Amino acid sequence: MALYATAASVLAAVESRQGSIKGLVYASRFQNVKQLYALVCETQRYSAVLDAVITSAGLLRAEKKLRPHLAKVLVYELLLGRGFKGGGGRWKPLLKRHQARLKAELARLKVHRGVSRNKDLLEVGCRPGPASQVPRFVRVNTLKTSSDNVIDYFKRQGFSYQGRASSLEDLRALKGKCFLLDPLLPELLVFPAQTDLHEHPLYQSGHLILQDKASCLPAMLLAPPPGSQVIDACAAPGNKTSHLAALLKNQGKIFAFDLDAKRLASMATLLARAGVSCCQLAEEDFLAVSPSDQRYHQVQYILLDPSCSGSGMVTRQLEEPGAGTPSKERLHALAGFQQRALCHALTFPSLQRLVYSTCSLCQEENEDVVRDALQQSAGTFRLASVLPSWPHRGLSTFPGAEHCLRASPETTLTNGFFIAVLERVEVPSSVSQAETSAPELTPSRAPKRKKRRRCKAAAAASTLPYT
Repeated sequence: MALYATAASVLAAVESRQGSIKGLVYASRFQNVKQLYALVCETQRYSAVLDAVITSAGLLRAEKKLRPHLAKVLVYELLLGRGFKGGGGRWKPLLKRHQARLKAELARLKVHRGVSRNKDLLEVGCRPGPASQVPRFVRVNTLKTSSDNVIDYFKRQGFSYQGRASSLEDLRALKGKCFLLDPLLPELLVFPAQTDLHEHPLYQSGHLILQDKASCLPAMLLAPPPGSQVIDACAAPGNKTSHLAALLKNQGKIFAFDLDAKRLASMATLLARAGVSCCQLAEEDFLAVSPSDQRYHQVQYILLDPSCSGSGMVTRQLEEPGAGTPSKERLHALAGFQQRALCHALTFPSLQRLVYSTCSLCQEENEDVVRDALQQSAGTFRLASVLPSWPHRGLSTFPGAEHCLRASPETTLTNGFFIAVLERVEVPSSVSQAETSAPELTPSRAPKRKKRRRCKAAAAASTLPYT
């Protein structure tokens, strides 16, 4: 199917709530995913403007066979996009017949609203905001390579390595082919916003994981040492699972649960590509997993990232500008499930440390769930104090909530996120303190920017695909 017809089909499906833009774009199997995704996103962003111009110009009255969603895509391309450069097919002459009228109506709309630029026609909720400025975070998969090797590889591709970032301003200033090392996570590289690495050989070979910084924090803060047994309670799509495996160095065991068979199959592919060998996948409801089962008797670490509203996801904000908070009914249902899952996780007998995380901004799914679970644990668990310099803390809804972490495009240049680390107050006598203590989280030395000797560059190149 041609670009414009496919974009119109995706747009219609999005407006009828059949799925997200990203999901529908990939399901379309259109060859140039990036081009299709950008066209649909921009057409939807200017939807109200395009509707006004099309109506004023009488386009649908004049061209009765032209469907509304296709008309919207074509008019976007003519007036606000590439202008059918090098394409357009049979639609190009049709739109050319109405070009003068459409341009006149767009100009009239600008005059009416007292603006001179196209982007000023957008409503406040649709204008580019902090969400569109979130950098591209890339986690180096240490099961296959190292940060030093990947940095060398990108430098050979013409990228400029700027060393370790010292502030958020360093990240905001990233442009072009420059990249930095994250100041907190030694295996996390930072590229300018909109950098697309989906077709990069290091990503396709599993050497790199495209993962937002906030999404990297749960595994980092759980910090299971090699040899540990870990439960990933709601594991798909698997980025956090692969991060856990990297921290374990594939030594130990991860029990990963998820109910969605399709997502679990995709996760198995992702983990295989990432070189994960210590994970046991199960198509099972975590709430149905018995804490008394001998298979999980030695589990000391649990990562719980349950289904949530997704209200903090940057992609959702970009795909659905102005999207409001979830309904009270949906929040109530989600929070009920989240609380049951958290309380269930805390009953595993050898559990010492648990990370609860969501990609939600809603108090009902975050602080309220943690507060209620702590109350029900009757003093067995407490909130651990982590990352004291992290700028965005939990809402002050109960004593100790400041130990929780929040993230947002505005304050941390990441997706919206919530994280709470719970630890057992008293270590059972059957488990030694040495086995349960989490390693101290301190930033490691940044790789140097100076050129390496040829022998070292050659050694690095031998572990990576060639450009």
